[in-house]
Amino acid sequence: MIIFKYIFWLLYRIWFYILVALPILILFPFLLLSILKESWYPYFFKLARIWARFILIGMGFNTKITREQHTNKSDSYMFIANHTSMADIMLMLVVTKNPFVFVGKAELAKIPLFGFFYKRTCILVDRSSPESRKRVFLRAKKRLKDGLSICIFPEGLVPEEDILLTDFKDGAFRLAINHQIPIVPITFADNKKRFSYTFFSGGPGKMRAHIHQFIDTKGLTIEDTVSIRTQARNVIYNQLLAFGAK
Repeated sequence: MIIFKYIFWLLYRIWFYILVALPILILFPFLLLSILKESWYPYFFKLARIWARFILIGMGFNTKITREQHTNKSDSYMFIANHTSMADIMLMLVVTKNPFVFVGKAELAKIPLFGFFYKRTCILVDRSSPESRKRVFLRAKKRLKDGLSICIFPEGLVPEEDILLTDFKDGAFRLAINHQIPIVPITFADNKKRFSYTFFSGGPGKMRAHIHQFIDTKGLTIEDTVSIRTQARNVIYNQLLAFGAK
């Protein structure tokens, strides 16, 4: 019985990478056109949402999204969520229709095919480099001026399997305060169980996301960073406990 589980997990991982690559290959001409101009990014984002939904459905993930508050089309936001799975990117794309730009680790740009578009559409950060972190703020400022939103996983890493939620970094909250945009905390309840970074694990099933009340940053200053960072973490942590996440 154990050997069959390992065979399933192996094939399930291979299937995931097939699902990641297949729509990129099919949509390649349209994806390529959509990244030729920064002003065309919303079109790329729509294609990315199709790609994400294709993967989630293909993996047998039954997504359920609950909301305490809804976004406005014309506003920019700082989307944040806990980070436990390769599927976090896909679920985040499905959660909101507001076009946003990921701030993510530069290493993902090395992934064949996926990395080609990732490095051209996302804001890459090398967390070991202070200069890289400064460039993130400059690029994020430009994208927000373009009317887009930003998405950051504020843990800054994927925690060990036995850790429910690690401490949040300041970057997302400083950016939100600097640009006076609302922070949208989101809890991903099942991603670790469905498809964690542990190779031999996971499987089809429910994948819940809960969008919390937004955290308003109007009138706040950099001195308020720790306060709202703590507030956002507590909201997500308590929701994970309510969901019974481990």
